[in-house]
Amino acid sequence: MVDANDMPGHLIRRLQQSAVAIFHQEVEGAGLDLTPVQFAALDQVARAPDIDQVTLAGLIAHDRTTITGVVDRLAAKGLLTRTVSKTDRRARTLNVTQDGLALLARVRPHVEAAQVAMLQGLEAPERDEFLRLMKKALEAINALSRAPLKQV
Repeated sequence: MVDANDMPGHLIRRLQQSAVAIFHQEVEGAGLDLTPVQFAALDQVARAPDIDQVTLAGLIAHDRTTITGVVDRLAAKGLLTRTVSKTDRRARTLNVTQDGLALLARVRPHVEAAQVAMLQGLEAPERDEFLRLMKKALEAINALSRAPLKQV
């Protein structure tokens, strides 16, 4: 019988718990108020202005029904705007505000520091290999996710 501590799912869950804790420690330690999902959403909208919420959800592999809450919180903080699409009146397009861009510039070094801290137990070549293998594993099971990553 395999010990839970040797099961990929258990280890991935523990790594994710630690990753979120490290993210919050770095970001909150800098006096900033942003969750990992909010960062991913804000960063993606900055990279792809005028995208709609459904596209955003796919680009950050987040559930389509809960992305609305993420967008609502970012809009309430004045970090992004949501406007009716010019091509589809049912859709809303998203754009980062000047405050959102300023926050991204302030938070990015802390997010990058968190990424380093998450893999601090690995040597540089091991980090590269670990990331390569995670991407490979995720690509193979992406379609099985309740919120698969979608390439545009």
